[in-house]
Amino acid sequence: MSGYQYINLAEMPTIKEEAAKWFHSKWGVPKEAYLECMEAYLNGETEYGWYLCLDGGKIVAGMGVIENDFHARKDLTPNVCAVYTEEAYRGRGIAGKLLTIATEDCRQKGISPIYLVTDHTGFYERYGWEFLCMVQGDDEPEMSRMYIHR
Repeated sequence: MSGYQYINLAEMPTIKEEAAKWFHSKWGVPKEAYLECMEAYLNGETEYGWYLCLDGGKIVAGMGVIENDFHARKDLTPNVCAVYTEEAYRGRGIAGKLLTIATEDCRQKGISPIYLVTDHTGFYERYGWEFLCMVQGDDEPEMSRMYIHR
C-alpha cells in the first residue's frame, strides 16, 4: 500500500471536478450533486468531507461524509456515502483505510457517531462499525442495513 496516496479533498481541491465525475461514474448520482456537496465542504459550509485514494494521481477509491445518504431516518446523521474501490484494487485494505481516515477526521471535529447504509454484511464490522437497524431507502423497495461507528 506504500504507493497509494490517501487524501482529504481539502488537501487537493484541484481534483474536485475529476472526483465528482469519478463518483458519478460509479453511482449514477448526477455529477452536479457531488460537486454541490464538495463545494459546500471546500467553502466551509459543512465539516463533512470527501476522501480519496490515488495511485499515481489516478482515483482508485473514494467516499464521502454527507448529511443523509438517501434514507428515511433523517435523525441518523451524518452518513458515509459513495464508498467505492475500483475492482482491480479491492482486497488491499484501501476502503478500510479510507473508513478509518474519515471516522478519525469526524471524531477530531467532534462529530460522532457517524452512520452508513449498505447491503454488505461482514465488511464494515472489520473496521469498527456495528449493525444498528434496518432503514427504508428513498425510492427503494427493500430495506437496507444501517451501521453506526461510535
